[in-house]
Amino acid sequence: MSMIRPFAALRPALGRAAEVAAPPYDVVSREEAYALVQGKPWSFLHVSRAEVDLPQGTNPYSPSVYAQAKDNLQKMEQAGVLVRDTTPCYYVYRLIMGEHIQTGIASVVAVDAYEAGRIRRHELTRPDKEDDRVRQIDALNAQTGPVLLAYRDHPEVATLLAGVTQTPPEMDVTALDGVRHQIWTIVATALIDRLTVLFEGMDRLYIADGHHRSAAAARVAALRGGGSAAHGYFLAVAFPDREMRILDYNRLVRDLNGLSREAFLASVSHSFQIVPVDAPLRPQRSGEYGLYLPGQWYRMTVNPSLVPTDPVARLDVSVLQERLLAPVLGVGDPRRDARIDFVGGIRGLSGLQSRVDSGEMAVAFALYPTTLDDLMAVADADAIMPPKSTWFEPKLADGLLSHVF
Repeated sequence: MSMIRPFAALRPALGRAAEVAAPPYDVVSREEAYALVQGKPWSFLHVSRAEVDLPQGTNPYSPSVYAQAKDNLQKMEQAGVLVRDTTPCYYVYRLIMGEHIQTGIASVVAVDAYEAGRIRRHELTRPDKEDDRVRQIDALNAQTGPVLLAYRDHPEVATLLAGVTQTPPEMDVTALDGVRHQIWTIVATALIDRLTVLFEGMDRLYIADGHHRSAAAARVAALRGGGSAAHGYFLAVAFPDREMRILDYNRLVRDLNGLSREAFLASVSHSFQIVPVDAPLRPQRSGEYGLYLPGQWYRMTVNPSLVPTDPVARLDVSVLQERLLAPVLGVGDPRRDARIDFVGGIRGLSGLQSRVDSGEMAVAFALYPTTLDDLMAVADADAIMPPKSTWFEPKLADGLLSHVF
């Protein structure tokens, strides 16, 4: 079995992409999803967050939600809003966010390669979220949320994809967040075969975003017998590492663990140098943090001698957890402690400051972004990153390409 192969995508009919494209299911709350579908009967959120079509308060994990999702997907096909390609293809998927451009290949990826470790993981999954995706995939008989993959830059792949993009895209839609999504279809057999060979020659691909989707796809494949059938592959879009962008993933804590402001700063100073600054501080290098307490930003720099060499322990998120969050603020397990919250860098430093100033949170920490090299090093070591270590932007859209079993 090849690591990747072409597939016949279910996708918006010509001219319908703007009506269908939706943000990933896991970046919007129910309230946000409900607001986004108003006046948009064909938004893919009716499939990915089908609770928006059920009574307020419906449990998002209720069987009725998955049944509604199935019904909504069928209606979109019956109305001709979504159509399925007649032959297996690869697709070039380009994301444009401001001046940032990244161009990747959409395919289906072998679950066997995932299980064998050629598709590398770096995060743990939450059982409830993984179960949710299993039920969704099983109900729809399709995988509708693409996994975001990274591969080490490959000049020939870049040249081949660039050649495809010399013609106008078949889908070109700008989402509400301003991100532009462009898609081209690769139908030439020789080009498909060459791309398959090139990816088969790669040692490994890396999951950037979509650990729950890929884990759920593997479980569905196991339930259905695995093998080379359609359910033995999952939907993914792979981009070269040099084009991908990771933003900071910042932390907020609700209280100072019973410490006064002065006692908190004194405790932190055992591991970090703290200097007041006049403006919000966005860290410019690893080992530097922005610290915000009501009315005041600080530059916080870790003592270099305290940074380990281990690929996980040396991460800024790990150093913050082991040297401050756990010993000073008592946040032992950030995956389960309700006192901590995480904010993607796309929301800016003002989002951190406002939540502290409102009294909702007591302290905020702005971090330098984890690098893709760090992510790959952790994955290559068969290790696991701390939760909420990476925030990738721009994100893929739901609904533009789906993998039907």
